[in-house]
Amino acid sequence: MDYIFFNITLRSFENLQEGKNMIGFAYPDISPIIFSLGPVAIRWYSMAYLVGIIAAWLLVSRDVKKYDLGLTKENMEDAAFYVTLGIILGGRVGYMLVYGRDMLFQSPLSIFEIWKGGMSFHGGIIGVIIALWLLSRKLKYEFLRLTDMICVYVPIGIFLGRLANFANDELWGRETSVPWAVRFPSGGYLPRHPSQLYEALTEGLLMFAILLFCWRCQKIREKTGFVSGLFLFLYGFFRMSMEHFRQPDVQMGFFFKYITMGQMLSLPFLILGLCLIVRAIRLSK
Repeated sequence: MDYIFFNITLRSFENLQEGKNMIGFAYPDISPIIFSLGPVAIRWYSMAYLVGIIAAWLLVSRDVKKYDLGLTKENMEDAAFYVTLGIILGGRVGYMLVYGRDMLFQSPLSIFEIWKGGMSFHGGIIGVIIALWLLSRKLKYEFLRLTDMICVYVPIGIFLGRLANFANDELWGRETSVPWAVRFPSGGYLPRHPSQLYEALTEGLLMFAILLFCWRCQKIREKTGFVSGLFLFLYGFFRMSMEHFRQPDVQMGFFFKYITMGQMLSLPFLILGLCLIVRAIRLSK
């Protein structure tokens, strides 16, 4: 009798779990590799970086001529090199110091194993800021004026990067019962928020639309540092908001029961961005 009761209870639990898992959409079968050329495999993440950098370089080069920003073709080639270096080094070092310290202590050389994944966007931004500061000194060009023209197009890379996260079945959201939930294989096939797509729409498309509108307005463009501040503020705001839907990194979890590492890292960006906006407005009066 006990055996029959246990069997019925177990089957009921399995049916409940199966019903729960049927909420939302099944994750599409997406290969992490776009195509291969012999031993070289082209992955979604690397393609997102490549396309994002090239698109930003072409668009900024166009703006330099259109708005007569005082830079040459050679200067823009230097900018592309510095920004690429800042993204890769900043992103990787930032990830290892914040999220992969145990791995770094066990194997210090793992910091160079970029092909295994592990990049921090916050670290990438800091890396780009340092790279552009060095470039501004080399070119004897105003730092904030340089960051203004480049940060407008950074959301293109963010948008593509978040789509790559979705394609790679990583950085998915928390469990939910919303109709558009997605059952990710690496997330246990449980219905989860497709937080990568939320971030692609907010940190990517929406932020790009706002920054581009401001950049094309001459009065705003002439307020040096305003667009840079707006970029930092919007990224901090959107990232902190979207973290409510995103599953925290397993090695980090929550801080103070509710706050994620992503929110903690985004707060300084939000504050610094607001300070730059206020500064730009005051100096323009």
